[in-house]
Amino acid sequence: MMNASETGDLGDERNGAYLKSIVTINCVLNAPLMIVTVTGNSLVLAAILRTPSLRSPPTVFLCNLAVSDLLVGLLVQPVFIAWLFKPIGALWQAYNMLSLCVCGVSLFTMTAIGVDRFLALQYHMRYPNLMTKKRALYAISTIWFICLLFSCLRFVGQKLQHYSIVVGVALSIFVSTFSYIAIYQIVRRHQLQIQAQQQSVQSLNAEQSLNMEQSKKSAINTFIYYICLILCYSPQFTSVLRILAVSDKRWAIAWTFTDTVVFMNSSINPFLYCWRTCELRAAVLKTIRTVLLGQTEGS
Repeated sequence: MMNASETGDLGDERNGAYLKSIVTINCVLNAPLMIVTVTGNSLVLAAILRTPSLRSPPTVFLCNLAVSDLLVGLLVQPVFIAWLFKPIGALWQAYNMLSLCVCGVSLFTMTAIGVDRFLALQYHMRYPNLMTKKRALYAISTIWFICLLFSCLRFVGQKLQHYSIVVGVALSIFVSTFSYIAIYQIVRRHQLQIQAQQQSVQSLNAEQSLNMEQSKKSAINTFIYYICLILCYSPQFTSVLRILAVSDKRWAIAWTFTDTVVFMNSSINPFLYCWRTCELRAAVLKTIRTVLLGQTEGS
């Protein structure tokens, strides 16, 4: 049998191996994610800035999403990796504030995009007057202010900040769920109306066929956006609840994997929210060709 000191040393060795494996896996996952996040969101921002026709209220939200996701790759993930290698208080404070602010802006902006899509379908005649560039910028400013406030709550109390994370993520998921379900119902209703017209006329003209295909595509896109949002943020929501319920350092260390899953969302967003837009896709491809031609001429 082992004596007390031998058991303690063995426990320390196991804890050390456990920590090392978590650090290694997180770093291996975050390194390529940073490259994808920075490249994808930089291309989206460049395409929007180079294409005046894209500067509409919905694109304002997409631009803000690209900015927040770009900051995730440029600031949050490098500080996160640095803290994993050297877990000192200063790095933890910097990471905590940066991640809550920037990732919070990304989450709330995705929620705002869902609400904006719902308004565009539900009030399509009034939408141009309902959602203007000025109101979109006001909404974005409010999102940044709220997230900055959340990031500073740690100075008031750690539990208060954790409860704020739970409330913020839960509220965003709830609003997104409502918006995307409503969007799906609207699209479904339009499809049924078109099918009813088809049965009465016995023929479907080209315009109706195009509308039906667009409705199907919109419904599929809506489902994909919502599923990705749930998959990326639900683990962190669950982990924060677990940490609040059970004070376990090993669980808190394992919680860092949920941070990596949230970062993954920032690398996916350019493809989900921007790449599927035909005009933006064409602008991004044009930007890529310009960059590659510029590099070829420079070399």
